[in-house]
Amino acid sequence: MEQLDVLRIKLEVLKREHRDLDEAIDALQVRGSADMLTIKRLKKQKLALKDRIAALEDRIFPDIIA
Repeated sequence: MEQLDVLRIKLEVLKREHRDLDEAIDALQVRGSADMLTIKRLKKQKLALKDRIAALEDRIFPDIIA
């Protein structure tokens, strides 16, 4: 498997984790059963995932100014 394929797989895994966190946060907010600290931690994890996703996307799809 090539390095680019590995990066694409990692990207998909991170995107899935990001969606899962988003759904978990929404569910907790709708039910109102979680404390704000838990929601804040999940949002922080989601933001960190977003940064990792952006970094991987930059490696896979570099900006080429034509």
